[in-house]
Amino acid sequence: MDPQAFIRLSIGSLGLRIPGTALKSEKSGIHAFSSPCLCEIRLRGFPVQTVSVPLLSSPEAAPDSHSIASSFYLEHSDVKAMLVPGCFYNPHACLEIAVFTGRKGSHCGVGVKRQQIGTFKLEVGPEWGAGKPVVLFSGWIGIGKNKHESGKLSVELHLRVRLDPDPRYVFQFDDVTRLSPQIVQLQGSIKQPIFSCRFSRDRVPQVDPLSNYWSGSVDDSNLETERRERKGWKVTIHDLSGSAVAAAFITTPFVPSTGCDWVARSNPGAWLIVSPDPCRPESWQPWAKLEAWRERGSIRDSVCCRIRLLSECQEAAELLMSEIHINAEKGGEFFIDTDRQMQAAAAAAPPLPSPQSSGDYAALGPVVGGFVMSCRVQGEGKSSKPLVQLAMRHVTCVEDAAIFMALAAAADLSIEACRPFRRKIRKPSCPSL
Repeated sequence: MDPQAFIRLSIGSLGLRIPGTALKSEKSGIHAFSSPCLCEIRLRGFPVQTVSVPLLSSPEAAPDSHSIASSFYLEHSDVKAMLVPGCFYNPHACLEIAVFTGRKGSHCGVGVKRQQIGTFKLEVGPEWGAGKPVVLFSGWIGIGKNKHESGKLSVELHLRVRLDPDPRYVFQFDDVTRLSPQIVQLQGSIKQPIFSCRFSRDRVPQVDPLSNYWSGSVDDSNLETERRERKGWKVTIHDLSGSAVAAAFITTPFVPSTGCDWVARSNPGAWLIVSPDPCRPESWQPWAKLEAWRERGSIRDSVCCRIRLLSECQEAAELLMSEIHINAEKGGEFFIDTDRQMQAAAAAAPPLPSPQSSGDYAALGPVVGGFVMSCRVQGEGKSSKPLVQLAMRHVTCVEDAAIFMALAAAADLSIEACRPFRRKIRKPSCPSL
């Protein structure tokens, strides 16, 4: 399997140092530092990221050199586009970090203004596309309004900007998961079959609420006896030889919670993600648990997917890796990425356990944190062909990739499993005469 080139741009080790004269200066406009400082990190073609910046009171204090506040993942085409000169007022793409004091919003009906302290800019250069690790900037730099005036102390920002190659394998399901499609690896315009996916529904209730939706046929008598649960779904991933190398199956049925017609957070449905047990042929060993439920919103509903890794260690039986909300109507992205998790900075996450039997998990995690996998799925009622990206550093063999394909299939099917139960099913329209 050949990976595709990706680059990880990380911004970390953030800290703000305010000279004493600046703290007392009314004119500077930065005297009120009781409120937190924030920075907006901008890069052409990517959404703006907002993170907090700690204020360092002591001149000798230094930020954590290993902390990462923000990350961008760039494909080769992204870098190529940024190196092309833009319009006359912004000829060169750059990484821009604008630092503010205060927050947007209001307090007691009075608008609260945030004030910009300064800006750091770093131009995109040829080294961004070299595919090699490089530190673009590390240390303190003046960003205040008087940074160019000699003899005057300026507000200083500490940061570390680094580029690292982050190659990924890219896979796509050739068709919707329930139709048991092939899974191909994408390399440019080339599609290479790697796995096959087999969907089945064992222990199917007398009437599956989605069977009519999928087949397009409706039997009114069946609607009266519909059993309000979705269970028995199973997805098996096979390699090119036909051997089963991973699977996902529902262990906790998707049922509506009391007083409502949807799967609620208080009683989520659950999948078990498994790999073959090397010690017992035709047996499976658990690797992870995926829970899913529906969150009701004032405008749009979302499906929440929560993945926990299962460990043989009794002290840490389950390790929460990700909890993602996906737009139920439009679809979205399920991912495991410690840089993008809300509490990633507080967790020194161990490497992902390999589903293989070697027991040597260290090889899967040479870099703590960062991107692990992503799966883009469509919303309910739409033809979804999951697109999966998988970090190369977490794959030591084909079976490691297979376990993530099973996880992706389970996340995709969870969108349908969390559909409301009392939704009217349209009868097929008769052809007009």
